[in-house]
Amino acid sequence: QVQLVESGGGLVQPGGSLRLSCEASGSIFSISRMGWYRQAPGKQRDLVAIITGDSVSNYADSVKGRFTISRDNAKNTVYLQMNSLKPEDTADYYCYGFVRTIARSYVDVWGQGTLVTVSS
Repeated sequence: QVQLVESGGGLVQPGGSLRLSCEASGSIFSISRMGWYRQAPGKQRDLVAIITGDSVSNYADSVKGRFTISRDNAKNTVYLQMNSLKPEDTADYYCYGFVRTIARSYVDVWGQGTLVTVSS
């Protein structure tokens, strides 16, 4: 079993900043890709940012220049620094990991989600 637990969501004013964290735990051998997705009410879940084990990252066009993804491999943790937040960034943010387990199988793992609300 592998779990991802997010933290750091909340209410912030437009132009403000938040930092999301996601820690993986359980029967982990290694984690290749880790990332963040978001889902606004009535919309599909979309990629926000993703980072490889070598720290190569990619971003959705809508967040480039405002969001930064990073990871601490020793802690099995991925972060999302969100700056210059806009009301359209309001969504549930989900952590994702592509995990190789101790049993050497590969699994897609999702966190439970954390709500980010950008509003004045």
